[in-house]
Amino acid sequence: MLRNKISIFIYLIIGLAAIGLVSQLLTNTSGFITNLFVMIGMGIVFFGVIYFLFLRKRTSTDDMKKYKQAVKQSKAKYNDSRSVNQTNAKVTRTVGAPTRKKVSKRASHLRVIEGNKQKKNDRATF
Repeated sequence: MLRNKISIFIYLIIGLAAIGLVSQLLTNTSGFITNLFVMIGMGIVFFGVIYFLFLRKRTSTDDMKKYKQAVKQSKAKYNDSRSVNQTNAKVTRTVGAPTRKKVSKRASHLRVIEGNKQKKNDRATF
């Protein structure tokens, strides 16, 4: 029941605001347009102040920089291979003769850590 009263109250306020906007537009058009531009200008100034004081000074952490660099490398790796495959596919369709695609492998970004493989433990000696 309370929810129903609140929604009626909100609709009443929105209706009164709409009536006020229409009457202001019909009776004092230049004042309405002036007020509209002033409100838009104040909103832009307010947003600019908030942005330059709080949002712009956020510095990304070292982890975030590394993550963005990894994403950039991944996109470069996979987008290049897709574009090459698409261009090769277009070339083979236009020529008509079947040609083999040249597959180039990039070095993996993973590395093998060498362990102590020579020291094998004999379980019988324990």
